[in-house]
Amino acid sequence: MTTLQSLNGCTTQEFVDALRGIYEHSLWIPERAAARRPFATPAALKFALQEVVSAASPGEQLGLIRAHPELAGKAAIAGELTAESTGEQAKSGLNQCSAEEYAVLHKLNADYNAKFGFPFILAVKGPTGNGLTRQEIIATFTRRLKNQRADEMAECLRQIHRIAEMRIGGLLKLELNFGAQVMEWSEQIGAWSELEDGLTCSYMTPIHRRTAEQIAQWMRESGMTAQIDAVGNVVGRYEAQDPNARTLMTGSHYDTVRDGGKYDGRLGILLPMAIVRHLDARGERLPFHLEVIGFAEEEGVRFKSTFLGSNAIAGRFDMAQLDAVDADGVTMRQALADAGHDAGAIAAIARDPAQLLGFVEVHIEQGPVLLEHGLAVGVVTAIAGSSRYLVDLTGLASHAGTTPMNMRKDAAAAAAEIVLMVEARCSQAPSLVGTVGQLEVPNGSVNVIPGHCKLSLDIRAATDEVRLAAANDVLERIEAICARRQVEVTVRQVVSAAAAPCAPWMMDQLGAAVERAGLPRFDLPSGAGHDAMAMAKMTDVAMLFTRCGNGGISHNRLETMTADDAEVSGQVLLDFFRNFQGKK
Repeated sequence: MTTLQSLNGCTTQEFVDALRGIYEHSLWIPERAAARRPFATPAALKFALQEVVSAASPGEQLGLIRAHPELAGKAAIAGELTAESTGEQAKSGLNQCSAEEYAVLHKLNADYNAKFGFPFILAVKGPTGNGLTRQEIIATFTRRLKNQRADEMAECLRQIHRIAEMRIGGLLKLELNFGAQVMEWSEQIGAWSELEDGLTCSYMTPIHRRTAEQIAQWMRESGMTAQIDAVGNVVGRYEAQDPNARTLMTGSHYDTVRDGGKYDGRLGILLPMAIVRHLDARGERLPFHLEVIGFAEEEGVRFKSTFLGSNAIAGRFDMAQLDAVDADGVTMRQALADAGHDAGAIAAIARDPAQLLGFVEVHIEQGPVLLEHGLAVGVVTAIAGSSRYLVDLTGLASHAGTTPMNMRKDAAAAAAEIVLMVEARCSQAPSLVGTVGQLEVPNGSVNVIPGHCKLSLDIRAATDEVRLAAANDVLERIEAICARRQVEVTVRQVVSAAAAPCAPWMMDQLGAAVERAGLPRFDLPSGAGHDAMAMAKMTDVAMLFTRCGNGGISHNRLETMTADDAEVSGQVLLDFFRNFQGKK
C-alpha cells in the first residue's frame, strides 16, 4: 500500500513510478516535485505537484492539457484511455451515452478544439467525487465553450489539479472525515426551495423553518444540545467538562438569496457540526463550550433587513424591524408569530460578551482569489465596509433626430460616464471595489433622448479610510459630470457600514493551523458582508475562507466547492479548536 510515509522515504524513481498515473502522461511533474520532499500532509503533496505545474512554461502546460483525452471521444470509444481516465469517465456514465448524447459531445469536442486548440478538460467525478451526470457535463461543456482562450486554459489546469487531487486520494486511500458529510448535508437541504427551479430559502417561510428543524436534528445527532430561539437561530452547544468555562462561538447563516447557492452561509454551520460529530464519536471535549449557530437571516431577501439573527445574538436587534412588511403585506412580527416564535423574547437572546472567547466563521470565499492562487483556504483580514447610494439624474427629454449632439442634456450619457468613472476610481486600491449594479432609463424610448436615469452605487473597501476617500471622490466627480452635461443630480445614501477588521491574535491562530495542514498561510480581505460583522460589535472575530469554484461565482446556482476543500477547512478548524488560546 502506498502511504505518504513511503512516498517521502522512497527513491526519486520509485516516487515517480508511484505517481505516474496522477497527471496524465506527464511524468515530469512528479519528477520535479520529488525534490520538495518530505511532505507533512497529503495536502502538502497535492500543493507541491500543483506548484510544479504553475511554475512550468506555457508550452509545458499546454502539453499537459493536450495529454488528456476528449470526453467520450475516439480514444474512449476505442478503449485506449488510461485506467484512471476509463474509471472516471465510467463514473459519470460517459461509457453509456445514447447515440444522441454521443453526437452532442462529438460536436462540442470538435467546436471546442477548433476554438481553443486543446481538449476540454473536466473533473467528471465532480465536487463530491461521486460523479457528474451526463446532463451536467454537457451543460458545463456548453457554458465553458463561451470563454476566452486564456481563461479556459487556466480552467483546464484547475480541472487537471482536481482530477489529480482525487487520484491521490484514491492512491493513498484517504478518508474525508468532514468534507463528504458536509457535501451530503448540503445536497439534502439544498434540494428544499420555495421555487421549483433553483434554491431559495427566505426568512420564516415553510422551507426556512423546515431547514432550521433539520439542522437542529443534525446538531443533536452530532452530540450537541440544540434549540431554535425566538428569532429563528438554530443554536447547538457542545459542552466543556468544566461548566464554568467560557464559550467560543462559530456559525453562519442558513437563509439564501433567490436562486442562490448551496454553500453560502451553510458551510459555516455544517462544517463545525461535522467536527463536533467527530469529537463526540471520540469522546473528546474541548476546554471551552462550543456554540454552533445557524443564523436565521443574513441576506435580507424577504423583509429587506439583514443580519437579523446575528444582531439578535449581539444584542443589537432593532425591534422596529418587526413592523417591516414583505411583498405580500405580511409583517415580520406576524411571520414570527405564524412560525410559533415570541417576538417579545428576542431581547433575551443577547449573549454576555464577558462569557465569550470570540467568534470564528467559515465561509466560501464568494470570489476568485483563492481559486487564482490555487489555495483551498485563506485567512480573512477584514470584512469590507460598504457605502451605498441611489442616484437620480434628470436631464431633458427631447427628439433624438432633431436635437444636435452638443445641445443635449442626456441623463443616460451622464450615467454612462459615471459608470466608467466609478470603474476607474475604484481600480486604484487593492481592496477597493465600486459597482453600479442597477441602471434604469424609466419610460425610455428608442427615438427620445433620455431625460431621466436612475442608478445604484456600491463602494466597498477593507478599510474605512480607503472606502470613504473613494466615496467622496466619486460623489464629487458625479457632481462635476452632471454640471458639465447640464444634468441635475440627487444622491441618497442608503447604507453606511463600517469595515470589520478580524482580530490579529485569532488570525494568527488560524494561520498557524493552515500551515500545520501543509499549506501556506494566505491572507485576504472579504468584499462581502458576513454575520461576523455583527458579531464583531460584541467580541473578537476571525474568518476562514474556503475556495469557491466555477470562477468564484456565488449567489448563483453555479456556486460550487469540493469535498476535498471542505475537508481541508475542517482539518484547519479542528486544529484551531484543539490549539485555541484565549486572548491574553
